[in-house]
Amino acid sequence: MTNSDETHEAGPPKRRLPVLVLLPLVLFAALAALFLFQLTLGNDPSTIPSALIGRPVPETDLARVPDLTKNGVEVPGFSRDDLLGKVSVVNVFASWCVPCRQEHPFLEDLATRNGFQMIGINYKDKPENARRFLGSLGNPYERVGADEKGRAAIDWGVYGVPETFIVDATGLIRYKFIGPLSASAYEGTFLPELQKVLDSPSSAN
Repeated sequence: MTNSDETHEAGPPKRRLPVLVLLPLVLFAALAALFLFQLTLGNDPSTIPSALIGRPVPETDLARVPDLTKNGVEVPGFSRDDLLGKVSVVNVFASWCVPCRQEHPFLEDLATRNGFQMIGINYKDKPENARRFLGSLGNPYERVGADEKGRAAIDWGVYGVPETFIVDATGLIRYKFIGPLSASAYEGTFLPELQKVLDSPSSAN
């Protein structure tokens, strides 16, 4: 067998991908893995900072949810002026939001406490669904604004429902909790933050 025959049997030499071609793929995979880690494990969503902390609440003027009543009285909507003069807990919720149902008992507990008012922003909901939701689970809110198009939620910097804000008596947003309240978060984080605001000089009536 000649050398030419041996070369023919071995086949043509295999082409190797240049390192520079593979480098972008490796970098992309590494960045994707890092992003996934940060999203799922690296950060507690409830601790994501808000640019609105320490700033006045945005201009807000929300109509009431049609035909929503509490103890036989119509539940009004609210505007920014309704958040002045008293500490407010503002909760963004929707009937279609499963975590909203999970956190609702804690909102009901909040409603039994004194020194602040409970405000609801009903996010992208149908009035009949909102009424059914609060009718079955209880209505902890003194005022509920209908944010049918989600515009108010954008102005408030909402990432997704549910979210809960603490606003002091001067109309400054002092704290924001992202996601549903759990027993540990409610007792260990939210209530202490609320008490800080209630104890601050700006909240004195």
